[in-house]
Amino acid sequence: MKLKIMVLFIMIGAVRISSGQLPQDVYKKPLKEVLVDIEKKYNIKLEYEDKNVKGIDVNYSTWRYRTDIEATLTSVLGPADMVFQKKNDKVYIIAKFEYYRKPAEEGKRHLDKLLASYPTVADWEIRKVALRKCFLEQMRLSPIPKKTPLNPIFTPKRTMDGYTVENVAIETMPGVYLCGSLYRPLKGKGQFAAVLCPHGHFPSDDMNLYGRYRPDQQYRCATLARMGAVVFSYDMFAWGESLLQTKKEDHKTGLALTMQTLNSIRVLDFLTSLPYVDPNRIGVTAASGGGTQSFIVTAIDERISVSVPVVMVSASFFGGCPCESGLPIHSCTDLGTNNAEIAAMASPRPMLVVSETSDWTSTVPAIEFPYLKKVYGLYGKPENVENVHIENEEHNYGITKRLALYDFMARHLGLNIKAVQDKSGKVDESKCTIEKYETMLVFGKDGKMPETAVQGADAIWKVLKSLQ
Repeated sequence: MKLKIMVLFIMIGAVRISSGQLPQDVYKKPLKEVLVDIEKKYNIKLEYEDKNVKGIDVNYSTWRYRTDIEATLTSVLGPADMVFQKKNDKVYIIAKFEYYRKPAEEGKRHLDKLLASYPTVADWEIRKVALRKCFLEQMRLSPIPKKTPLNPIFTPKRTMDGYTVENVAIETMPGVYLCGSLYRPLKGKGQFAAVLCPHGHFPSDDMNLYGRYRPDQQYRCATLARMGAVVFSYDMFAWGESLLQTKKEDHKTGLALTMQTLNSIRVLDFLTSLPYVDPNRIGVTAASGGGTQSFIVTAIDERISVSVPVVMVSASFFGGCPCESGLPIHSCTDLGTNNAEIAAMASPRPMLVVSETSDWTSTVPAIEFPYLKKVYGLYGKPENVENVHIENEEHNYGITKRLALYDFMARHLGLNIKAVQDKSGKVDESKCTIEKYETMLVFGKDGKMPETAVQGADAIWKVLKSLQ
């Protein structure tokens, strides 16, 4: 009997202990419930997606409240790795923290601080040298890998209206191949201007609408070739035929930033090695993630003489893909940097910045472009940087943006825009042939590569290190 009573007391004690709540349990509430309470308490409206707050709890929730609404939101959202942005006096937008994005106002303040640090062109030149050095170090390209033979592989040439196309693979490093299509003017022996055309993140289930095979990319390359330029359109790392050597997931790593930059440098080596290319007239253009590639290679390699980054130049957005911001290039120097300053490193070389109202480049006319004009003004050449800002279009490299490109490239690379104009003077892209995905492959449907081709990201990285 005594044993039974003792067991009973133990059980009662255990119940009492388990039912007693600790402070962190008493004050813990679902984030959704806390946000609803904050709206009532501060008489405001909070805008957010339910999926972003679902399943998240706030410890010591009511103790995080402050007299000021913004201090309260900072206290509540911070531990949940979330941020807020003021829409107006009564509305705040809540979202997950994104390391590659910050408020536009903060981007402007950063540009103002940067600009104040180089009041003269000499100061700016010193700054550019320091940034280039740091970029190469952070991208693990310092020292630059030893340049080895490119060993280009050409497929049979296809003749179109005013231009030709041939698929080409270049061996950017031993056993590592970069595939693309080389567009050439049909007439003339050169020397021709040349244009690098990487591509952006415009994925599709239809391979004919994917990467460098997209119609908008083909229109751009073919039209530039018809205007008198040699154009090389090439794959991003772990996209297109690059997937013969890598996995798709490898694109979401810092190695993609390293390899895409190195590949662009090697494309420059390839184009300038062609006897019919003028090494003093080299341009680059692409949109979105390709725009990032455009201004990075322009900042690093002065062989680029004209650049047209499209829908990507921003002081407050750094590119959401690790192939753009997955390595800490934006932390370079005590001042840090941003994509607008990286783009400015093209100065005083001609640059056209194409922006639009529907994405992160919506602030370019008010924030980024005035900054760029001031940087170019240090050289006394503010006219060398231009901005075309497009209303009510999607984030793409559509026809309106291409028309701006053709005009700018014609003026600064000495291309013949009349060759692509109709009788009314309007640029006509209808004579460009849009090819199917299979036609543009170097290694064909079977993907049969040279026996020397290395496989996997680790093997590629090993080859890179062996050249340093």
